[in-house]
Amino acid sequence: MNYSFEYIDIILLAMIAGFIFLRLRGILGKRTGHEGKSFTQFEEIVKNVNSEVNNNRVKVFDENAQKEFLKGAKIAYETIITDFSDDDNKLIKSKPLLSKKIQDQFNEALKERNKRGHFAEITFIGVNSADIKEHKNVNSILKVTVDFVGEVITCIRDKDKKIISGDPEKTKKIYDTWVFSRDTKSNNPNWLLVDILT
Repeated sequence: MNYSFEYIDIILLAMIAGFIFLRLRGILGKRTGHEGKSFTQFEEIVKNVNSEVNNNRVKVFDENAQKEFLKGAKIAYETIITDFSDDDNKLIKSKPLLSKKIQDQFNEALKERNKRGHFAEITFIGVNSADIKEHKNVNSILKVTVDFVGEVITCIRDKDKKIISGDPEKTKKIYDTWVFSRDTKSNNPNWLLVDILT
């Protein structure tokens, strides 16, 4: 009696295994020798679709895209302001976040400061608010204008460390309007600071 149940179990398991094999073969297909070419074509299609989706996200610049952008814009704002106070100014010199126009302006200001023998001390407290004032897409170039309100502690010292301006003990509120830009056709996801409005 026990043997007959074992045989039935084996037959049932074999039937289930056969069914699963046939289903997988129907879904996945069988080897024909042309798999590599098809897979490459599939990868190319997926890459094109992903690229199109990403570009459309930027082109549409909907509420979610704006939220993500503002997260990055706040980080860029803090990074650039803080770097402007450093002696080496690595970020400004390597320009990963700056357009040529802004990089030239910053370099000019740094040269002038160094010529006078002054240096800046800036302690970044935080961003109180960052709001998109406007955004426009012209010829695949998306420009976004952002109003920032931040808080810093800042002062300028001379070569003898005497305070020229500012107060190292006082928090100051700053209001800035920055324009960021990105080429939506480019694979580079980075935004550049292209203008500082007064």
